[in-house]
Amino acid sequence: MKSKIRLKLNFLVFIFLSAMCATSCDDVSKESTLLPNIIVFLVDDMGLMDTSVPFLTDTNGNPVKHPLNDYYKTPNMEMLAKQGIRFTNFYAHSVCSPTRTSILTGQNSARHKVTNWIKSEENNRTKFGPKDWNWKGLTKESVTLPRILQQEGYRTIHVGKAHFGPYNSEGEDPLNLGFDINIAGSSIGQPGSYFGTDGFGHLGGNKSRAVDGLEKYHGKNIFLTEALTLEANLAISKAKEEGKPFFLNMAHYAVHTPFQVDSRFINHYNTSGKSQKAQTYATLIEGIDKSLGDIIEHVKDLGLGENTLILFLGDNGSDAPLPIIDNYSSSSPIKGKKGSHYEGGMRIPFIASWISPNDKATCQIKTPIKHNTIQPQLGSILDIFPTLSRVANVNNTEEFILDGFLLQDQFKGKENLKRDELFLNHFPHSHRSSYFTSLVKSDWKIIYHYQVDSLPNYQLFNLKEDPFEANDVSDKNPEQLKIMMNVLAGEMKNKKALYPEKERQKLELIIP
Repeated sequence: MKSKIRLKLNFLVFIFLSAMCATSCDDVSKESTLLPNIIVFLVDDMGLMDTSVPFLTDTNGNPVKHPLNDYYKTPNMEMLAKQGIRFTNFYAHSVCSPTRTSILTGQNSARHKVTNWIKSEENNRTKFGPKDWNWKGLTKESVTLPRILQQEGYRTIHVGKAHFGPYNSEGEDPLNLGFDINIAGSSIGQPGSYFGTDGFGHLGGNKSRAVDGLEKYHGKNIFLTEALTLEANLAISKAKEEGKPFFLNMAHYAVHTPFQVDSRFINHYNTSGKSQKAQTYATLIEGIDKSLGDIIEHVKDLGLGENTLILFLGDNGSDAPLPIIDNYSSSSPIKGKKGSHYEGGMRIPFIASWISPNDKATCQIKTPIKHNTIQPQLGSILDIFPTLSRVANVNNTEEFILDGFLLQDQFKGKENLKRDELFLNHFPHSHRSSYFTSLVKSDWKIIYHYQVDSLPNYQLFNLKEDPFEANDVSDKNPEQLKIMMNVLAGEMKNKKALYPEKERQKLELIIP
């Protein structure tokens, strides 16, 4: 009798263990094919110094705080940097549409030809700009990151500023570019108003730049940054309900002009001694930081934190309304600001992290990110397409023309030995800096000016010895100047770059 009971118990234990094994194996199988959720959190006009997170380092690689880091309050960025990795040398193009197009295509602006910001109403090539630059922007035929993620089964969501094409173009609507959902994205590059009481431009402010798609907030006391955050969180929840991984392109209109105060945060800055505009700008920055924290918390509340990768970055250098003294301003101690050929026009904050770090989580095992680490090796917006394609198990990227590199090794805190340490910023138009091409190659940087009324002009900087571009050494180092110009010319040729024009003549490069 006892043996029969024992056999029966053993059989029940066997059935139980078999069921446990089957469940466990099924879970492992599901996890092995699990696609991570991805958030690209893109801030308009946010430069390297517009944060309390120190991105600059000393010669030993230790973070160094500067006065602007002490001025801004971004606790959620601080949290993200502690649990992830930040890049101190991450590059973007010096104005917005080129960068945004490069993020979606993985191509340098010299290649995709969107070399200036896109004006919605008319071609803004400027006086000597190339006539056939890509003012029309992206099209339905463009190979874009959201399109290939959509094909992999992702729910692709765009929220906020798009600025991928002018009025009446295919690029005007993100739904034509691979996004399943478009919330508030259109041709415009800035909001008509940040205030819900103004209908974000529909009821007051600049009506030609009114933000569409947020009618339910019209007349309400709500800031645009907050409204976009609420809509993003609703879209994330919907994706989870549908059982789909999501790609969220969270592209805030802030901190672009108009500089309008986010009253939730003004008390943090009204005794700073800075101008009213500078205080207002700081409230826009802190509003962005709150949005970052709110989205992170929402993802955690949904139980998706361990399976959600977030990249935080700006789209070009800072445009903060601070005094300009000898070309030092809102990126100080870095030289220049948005639209400039100096580092302050191109260096941006970049942080990569899993929302809930867990080194044993399946997705994080595949794409590990070192905690509380500064990555000194160069990275750029061109790397986002190939990197996220790899994260999403896209295996046919060799079919695409890409200018970027995988960041996976750099996420681990290691050096990527396969990358070329180059970033080309080609701007054949007029802005704060006009008609120029700049090239960073490891420790060196060259700026070539297409002088329309005089001989060409070169600037050469050793960024390792002179990170703040105080000393042009082009006259003192002609050999290095020639090396850099040859590399620059090769990059331009490879990408079939367009040149500025004068009297129907292209203004070409001249090698010294």
